Amino acid sequence: MALRRYCLQAVARFTAARNGIVGENCSRYGQLRVLSANSSMFSPPVQSYLPWSRLESRRSASRAVQAVQVPAPWREFPASGQVFQEEAQIGPKTVTFETGKLARFAAGAVVVSIKDTKVLATVVSDYSQKEGMEFLPLQVEYREKQYAQGKIPSTFMRREGMPNERELLCGRVIDRSIRPLFPKGFFFETQVIANVLCCDGDQDPDVLSVNAASAALTISNIPWHGPIGAVRIGRVNGTLIVNPNVDEVSQSDLNLIYACTATNALMIETQAAEITNNDYAAALHLAHSEAIKLIEPQLRLAAKVKNEKRPVSLLTVPDSVLEKIRKIAEEPIRSVMENPLFGKFERGKALTTVQDSVGDLLKSEGEEDSIQMLGKAFDAVKKDVVRGNVLAKGQRVDGRALTEVRELYCEAGLHPALHGSSLFSRGNTQVLCTVTMGAPDDAQRLESVVGPDTKRFMVHYSFPPFSVNEVGRLGGLNRREVGHGTLAEKALLSLLPSDEEFPYSIRVTSEVLASDGSSSMATVCGGSLALMDAGVPLREHAAGVSVGLVTVTDKVTGEVKDYKLLTDILGLEDHLGDMDFKIAGTRRGITAVQLDMKLPGIPLPILIEALEPALIGRTFIIDTMEQTIVKPREDLRDNTPRRGQMTILRESIGRLIGPQGTTIRNIQRMTGAKLNVSDEGILTIFARDQACYDQTKEMVEACIGREVEVGGSYFATVVAIKDFGAFVELEGGLQGMVHISEISHNKIQSIGDVLMLGQQLKVICIGRDIRGNMKLSRKAAMTPEEESASVTVQSSTVSKILDKSASVGNQIRSPLTAVSDGFLKQATDQHARTSTRVEEVGVNSTSTFGSDVSRGSVTQVSTRTSSMESAVTSPPSSSRTNGESHKRRRVSPSSPSDSASVEETSSSPRFGPLRPRRQGVRKGKTEEPSSNFQNGLE
Repeated sequence: MALRRYCLQAVARFTAARNGIVGENCSRYGQLRVLSANSSMFSPPVQSYLPWSRLESRRSASRAVQAVQVPAPWREFPASGQVFQEEAQIGPKTVTFETGKLARFAAGAVVVSIKDTKVLATVVSDYSQKEGMEFLPLQVEYREKQYAQGKIPSTFMRREGMPNERELLCGRVIDRSIRPLFPKGFFFETQVIANVLCCDGDQDPDVLSVNAASAALTISNIPWHGPIGAVRIGRVNGTLIVNPNVDEVSQSDLNLIYACTATNALMIETQAAEITNNDYAAALHLAHSEAIKLIEPQLRLAAKVKNEKRPVSLLTVPDSVLEKIRKIAEEPIRSVMENPLFGKFERGKALTTVQDSVGDLLKSEGEEDSIQMLGKAFDAVKKDVVRGNVLAKGQRVDGRALTEVRELYCEAGLHPALHGSSLFSRGNTQVLCTVTMGAPDDAQRLESVVGPDTKRFMVHYSFPPFSVNEVGRLGGLNRREVGHGTLAEKALLSLLPSDEEFPYSIRVTSEVLASDGSSSMATVCGGSLALMDAGVPLREHAAGVSVGLVTVTDKVTGEVKDYKLLTDILGLEDHLGDMDFKIAGTRRGITAVQLDMKLPGIPLPILIEALEPALIGRTFIIDTMEQTIVKPREDLRDNTPRRGQMTILRESIGRLIGPQGTTIRNIQRMTGAKLNVSDEGILTIFARDQACYDQTKEMVEACIGREVEVGGSYFATVVAIKDFGAFVELEGGLQGMVHISEISHNKIQSIGDVLMLGQQLKVICIGRDIRGNMKLSRKAAMTPEEESASVTVQSSTVSKILDKSASVGNQIRSPLTAVSDGFLKQATDQHARTSTRVEEVGVNSTSTFGSDVSRGSVTQVSTRTSSMESAVTSPPSSSRTNGESHKRRRVSPSSPSDSASVEETSSSPRFGPLRPRRQGVRKGKTEEPSSNFQNGLE
């Protein structure tokens, strides 16, 4: 009996625990409609070991079953899924909404597609609110995985890593579109995930993800004041296109993403090529008329699903508490807000002092409920004071008029060591911008499912915590920093020259040094100044300004009854206002737009009206910027990268590359430059500065020779002599021929009378034959007068050398009288040969002298000639051994009877004392008697 009772108790405990888990999961994921929000009914009993525990467990299980109903109608389908679909025709394309098959455990899941491009969006929201949460913790994620385009990731792990810049930007677009429509006071953690399932490369999935997120929220049980519609507008050849494909976007001068409700605009993201206000207004009207077509299909889809919105408790300030704090704090707040002498931090400190005083007063009166809501109530009173002054008096917190721009300061060339730099200040907002130029290979590589593979222009925006006097962490990619940098990038991109005109990769960095509103628009201004300082040929300056809005709306209908626009808003006006409408461009038109708002939509006519004060404000800013630098610098700094091209012969490409690329890699390693050679022989050199470029060009020319052009003069060395001409080799190994008719202005009988092997001469390229061989001319490189002068100098030099050799002959004649007649005859013959060789040496020296004269190095040749003469007249060295003399080799490239070098002539032992050589037997052979003189002739 006891065992039976124990088993029944165990079964009861298991049943109660199971029902509690089921009820909790159903409440969390929305699978079952809960009739009561009391979570205690799902708790298992704690008196399970008491005698009446069996009965109590049954009662608990019964309450749990009664607390829920059967699954919602839209969940009643088999495992394959009951699919609901709706369609809408937007321009020439059909947009399809589908739910029911995928991700059925999510609170809402919708697949939106155009042809073969599909995006799945899911939404989930917690049922419990975290303690102390006073804002909407909305997390929006957009992911493009490589399987969507049939690729395996190129990473080491072959997996996708952290979200890239494009994914962060698309997530921001979704966030800015849906966030204003959540109920005020809804502070439950909510997550929206948009996942690109597949992409055909024709349609950009970013706009589809906005519609998918809207549809998922619409069919879910999460309270949300939607749906919305989103479209993209392009303009090709002056014609506006709805949802253009990727190719049309690349040709378009307008890329507008527009999201709206049935009546009001919600989010705008634009990149344009100086579009006028009127044309931009026309694009907005077309976008609104097409986007609202996507709202009705979402409502029909939600009607099919029949998912009820869950009741939530919104955190609001009671009216009694708000009025009590208003009576105490309104006047002190007004005195601070109406004093234009206060700066950002001085105003903040004064308001903090007022809030602390109000808290002390409430504490002394025992108002505990009012103290808990003091922060939110104080902000509400502060907001009413600022907005009331703007609407009633047209008065701003810093004393400016509604359309007035803050004080400006510009400076270019702040750091000459950089390629380009600037400092831009507007009021208390200050940014430091720098420009760095690099090779085309330095372009950023992109791995998105659509669009280009690289990006050569980058703007990186940095917002350190010290810019707002705070302590914070410096982390990796920040969604806000990426968004602001991309906005400035869009504003400047259309003003840059094409890749062909300016083939550089350009990086602009913006360091926000102090921020009091509109730091992204200050980045546009500072970036334009820095680019011109770097010599980047911008067409003209670009500037940006933020336009704010203060409205009076009907609390029931939300209709705007009164409003005021504010030009160049402060950070406080952005926080307490209704929108931040960032507009950048030139005098001629708009280049970038970004709209953020806090209201659940703004009428489109108000936004179009804001375009005019923005144009006036940025024109004023551009006028001030042009006082600092009006056009790009023409002379690049010495440290600016250099790029050039050379045309080399196809047969020289192999010598430049070298075995397995060793030659070209060594040049790049030694110089730091980047070389790229095409199959057609176009060599592109990119160096970090001018000195590096010159060094690289010299090394390339030394490797393959200078680029030979018709009419160019070059130094060459004679490598072969034929009857019809001489073959010469230029620097780098290039060879050509000097015809006999192009050697001298005078008629010559033999080429050997004028040229010799190894001789250097100056030649001019006079053309190429039909085979592409170079035709060179020596006589074109000198005038007849210069040739005659060269011959005169040659004769004079030879005469001096012959005179010296004659005196040397007289010196060696007296010792010869003591030897036999045979030795005398040998000495005489040797003397004749010596004179001939000295004469040939003189000819060679004179030829070299003539070449050096053309080079302008007469001093070196004179020194060489003097040393040669002194070598001839110097006494012979008696310390040289016979073996040393025998081992010396002639330098002349010709036969042994040709001329020898001057050094060999001066150091030969044939002028020394003659001694008979000892006879001997060596290896069975009898040596003939031979003198040192004969040994020197061998």
